[in-house]
Amino acid sequence: MEHASETEVTDAGKHIRSLANALHQVLFGQEELIQLILTGVLSRGHILLEGLPGLGKTELVKGLSRILHLDTKRIQFTPDLLPGDITGNPVLQEVDGQRQFIFQPGPLFTNIVLADEINRASPKTQSALLEAMQERRVTVLGQTHQLPSPFFVLATQNPIELEGTYPLPEAQLDRFLFKLEVTRNDVATLERIVNNRELGTEPEVQAIMDETTLEEVLSLVRRIFLPEVVGNYIARLVDATHPGQSNAARNIKYGSSPRAALSLAASARAHALMNERTHASFEDVKFVAPSVLRHRVILEYNARVEGLTANEVIASLLEEIPFQAGATPRTLHQTSST
Repeated sequence: MEHASETEVTDAGKHIRSLANALHQVLFGQEELIQLILTGVLSRGHILLEGLPGLGKTELVKGLSRILHLDTKRIQFTPDLLPGDITGNPVLQEVDGQRQFIFQPGPLFTNIVLADEINRASPKTQSALLEAMQERRVTVLGQTHQLPSPFFVLATQNPIELEGTYPLPEAQLDRFLFKLEVTRNDVATLERIVNNRELGTEPEVQAIMDETTLEEVLSLVRRIFLPEVVGNYIARLVDATHPGQSNAARNIKYGSSPRAALSLAASARAHALMNERTHASFEDVKFVAPSVLRHRVILEYNARVEGLTANEVIASLLEEIPFQAGATPRTLHQTSST
């Protein structure tokens, strides 16, 4: 595959900056979160947003669908939601004088699915998302139906009020490219919200990119060059999440799968394109690593009792594993990016 040229990367960078600027008008004071959201979308990945109610998670997804000019559907996950409610169901209809079951697509048949409070649905309904997220298709009564392209799932969950919820199983968490934490606003941002927003009104944003341009940019991400040394760093980083492979992993019970390595590579390429570079660097990997790995490691019981978090373990891992194979951790900040 031919690598991306400087001109292509520069042109795509202008479009991406316009997207970021528009999202900044939707959600104030969340620059890093918006950067990660766009990185995830450019990687063709699904994103899990976790944060307290009222922080703008839903508005961010709605704004994203408007600026990308993509069809979107919102699914409010509840305990009584059935798999067929999201995938669709066959409906008995009369065709040419005969009654036949005709498949009626559910809300998954769209470009962007906003899965609100995904952890409130039953495991049976949650598992109905697995094939859609991984294969971008659904199977109902033995018949397979392809989902539209592009297809993204952006799910939200509330870290509090966990009574009556169903934690997502590891197999489904692994389908999410990123798990992003939406933090509360500082005083300056709150003041800006008060002065520029009204309760019950949505921010007005215009479409920035059409579907054709988006597909061109998504295809360009795959042509961003990933140097072998960066690929080696990704492999060593994922391997180091397993017990016995690093000092930080002493607090980890189960490490990350090869899908984590592929996710790191894809999102590093996307982040490089966002910064208008034709190649991915060590810094790109380090920037996306917490979002890729935090939901793909399971901590030891003693570590959880001591109050250690996945974020802290991953931070230690990133400090421990050097960019270059064979280098000591002390050379981590002295090694230049490729």
